[in-house]
Amino acid sequence: MESCYNREIVSDVLNIYSSIKNEIEIRLDEFAEIWENESEENLFSELAFCILTPQSKAKMCWDSICTLKEKNVLIGGSEKEVLECLYGVRFKYKKARYVVEVREVFKNGDKISVREKIDKNTSPFEAREWLVKNVKGMGHKEASHFLRNIGKGRDLAILDRHILKNLELIGVIEKIPESLTPSKYIELEKTMRNFSSEIEIPLDHLDIVLWYKETEEIFK
Repeated sequence: MESCYNREIVSDVLNIYSSIKNEIEIRLDEFAEIWENESEENLFSELAFCILTPQSKAKMCWDSICTLKEKNVLIGGSEKEVLECLYGVRFKYKKARYVVEVREVFKNGDKISVREKIDKNTSPFEAREWLVKNVKGMGHKEASHFLRNIGKGRDLAILDRHILKNLELIGVIEKIPESLTPSKYIELEKTMRNFSSEIEIPLDHLDIVLWYKETEEIFK
């Protein structure tokens, strides 16, 4: 292990991992089951959720997704109807438009088909690049989050503020970048992947551990 790492925090991370490893494995298995068993609408709801999350609280975003589904407007509602369901979501006017527009990307005739689009890609990395290119409002972080949540992104890092903060505290990165360009995202993801290998915590597990360290919960 590199001497520049904060060994106290690394020890804390390892202890947390030991205590929640089984929960992490169960949660990742649940994500995998979403891809295998859930409806296309539920897959699309995970996509819409990840579009809503930037600079917003994840739980409030998921509550909004649940409301959209309850009111039957996630797939077919107007932009105004979608907007009315986005409680506590920052930049909700823009994000309501994104949710409506992204339906067209995943439409197959008059139905939504998420699996067909994702399955055309040969790897999680290729699928992520396709999403970033084709889904407005979705950068590398959001695309990685979506793919992880449907069980198709186990070797991708979700570099949100919790993860970046802890990578800086540990000494994995020197500082949090002012902006996260696509090339910078890939670079930091590689750095995090190397660190995960050093401390023998799989990348998708480490992501959840660092999130848990900040929030004390395993969510989405």
